[in-house]
Amino acid sequence: MQSSRSKPCSCPSLKLREVASMYFTMVAAFLVILVVALQGSAPRQSDFPYKVPLDPQGLLELSWNVSYPEQAVHFQLLIRELQFGLLFGMSDRGEFENADLAVLWSDGHNSYFGDAWSDAKGQLHMDSQQDYQLLGARRAPEGLYLLFRRAFSTCDPKDYLIEDGTVHLIYGILEKPVHSLQAINISALHGGLQRVQLLKPNISIPELPRDMKTMEITAPDVVIPSQETTYWCYMAELPEGFPKHHIIMYEPVVTAGNEALVHHMEVFQCAAEFDSFPLYNGPCDSKMKPDRLNYCRHVLAAWAMGAQAFYYPEEAGLAFGGPGSSRYLRLEIHYHNPLVFKGRRDSSGIRLYYTATLRPYDAGIMELGLVYTPVMAIPPGEDSFILTGYCTDKCTQLALPAAGIRIFASQLHTHLAGRKVVTVLSRDGREQQVVNADSHYSPHFQEIRMLKEVVAVFPGDELITTCTYNTEDRRRATVGGFGILEEMCVNYVHYYPQTQLELCKSAVDPGYLHRYFNLVNRFNDEEICMCPQVSVPQQFYSIPWNTFNRDVLKSLYGFAPISMHCNKSSAVRFPGEWEKQPLPSITQRLREPSPRCPPSPGAQPAAPIPLHLGQLRR
Repeated sequence: MQSSRSKPCSCPSLKLREVASMYFTMVAAFLVILVVALQGSAPRQSDFPYKVPLDPQGLLELSWNVSYPEQAVHFQLLIRELQFGLLFGMSDRGEFENADLAVLWSDGHNSYFGDAWSDAKGQLHMDSQQDYQLLGARRAPEGLYLLFRRAFSTCDPKDYLIEDGTVHLIYGILEKPVHSLQAINISALHGGLQRVQLLKPNISIPELPRDMKTMEITAPDVVIPSQETTYWCYMAELPEGFPKHHIIMYEPVVTAGNEALVHHMEVFQCAAEFDSFPLYNGPCDSKMKPDRLNYCRHVLAAWAMGAQAFYYPEEAGLAFGGPGSSRYLRLEIHYHNPLVFKGRRDSSGIRLYYTATLRPYDAGIMELGLVYTPVMAIPPGEDSFILTGYCTDKCTQLALPAAGIRIFASQLHTHLAGRKVVTVLSRDGREQQVVNADSHYSPHFQEIRMLKEVVAVFPGDELITTCTYNTEDRRRATVGGFGILEEMCVNYVHYYPQTQLELCKSAVDPGYLHRYFNLVNRFNDEEICMCPQVSVPQQFYSIPWNTFNRDVLKSLYGFAPISMHCNKSSAVRFPGEWEKQPLPSITQRLREPSPRCPPSPGAQPAAPIPLHLGQLRR
């Protein structure tokens, strides 16, 4: 379905649609001939630089490219074992209901392709506007290639709006012939979902130095556990006396055959305050994992399925090695094994590219958003509860250099209840630009994303991070904290030149929260203990969550003063008064972007396109 952020747009007139209908009828007839003709060689990989397996077995492989001048995505879908067709599409969070779909189906003799949508009950309907435009189908030794195009935005209310951030792709395999599109039973399909960032930034690759070296941080022949989800931890260490270098690039190293199982990977550097760390190779949630590994949290590299190599700007590199830098690194791999394969071995990891020729600037990583504290909480049963964290003008005025900093990449982070995250740059009370936003955010798909354009932040600017949560499946309040069932709201921004400011976050003033608890206690029949010995989480857990208590909490977070954490890398705050700080005043908001309808001759007729694919498998 079209995103709720979409706006009405100018669509072709009725006469133009009628002309377009005749035009695309001829195109459809031409495509039948084209499909028959396009047999043999596979498309060139260079035409589709981004690639991801859709299913755990790797039978469906999606490649794509992005055309910003055309405002369109071109898809290439490789079907290794075609049965009687498939569904491919997009939805808000990976559901098969209310989805925007491209469908290939067969009645056992003839095959068809069409743009469809599913309603809230999962019933399929042919779309009156065919915006998945078939470009061709090609037989090759490895399978069938299906090529089609889709504009970012269309005038069709049934279509999904492709925008920056995470896109939930869904697929379903037809194992039996069907006589019509409407006869397809979604609930009976073998299907799944894959998360990707479709709209990759169009960034030129910087020239790499001649003295560049590589280092692979990889798991040592791990036997992937036969369970759906595993987080695997492996400790590595740099050579003794390893001098300061700059990381200038990194890329994934994925064991051949495991491309559909390695979901995401991160390399963390450990805290320099410890002289040594125990070596460990095992599940991250094992009781055998040493507690000290919890102090390895400084992100050096992060990769998620579908991402390519990450390049630092040519002016900067991420420092590692040398005095004040730990020699110990922790590799964390998320294995997603829904088919519960047994005995699969893996040596995946991340390859770091680094140089001893230091670039002009050290890159830094700064945390924006909310402090990890239980004073920020979400009531149960909420479909879209909003919390906001601030990096105030007072902090940036004190901590940033006069020339400012340049943000070039960002990693958004929440726990399981997170649904949307956005960071906005504000100056003198006026919102200037979005730093990074994800309207379909998933905590199961986190990667460091290069920004389409570098964001300049100057002393006195404000960086405001807002997270939206869904707790409809929870029976008690969700408080902020480190636990997976607690919540976070963070944007790790990558920038240069590095400053002493490592954390610029906020939380509601504790005194005002205490007043909230007293107010709740006064207006409720049941006594809620506000004794000093009762923790903030316990006080939240004891609240009866009626409409009044919910609305007052929302109001509190919207007006109460904040406790600012304007911290150096030593976790010590910059000098100054940081308690009971006023909320930043925003006098001018950014305009919501108006989706641009494609400048095409019009929509294709609401009829499937016949394909001559030969006899399909029975």
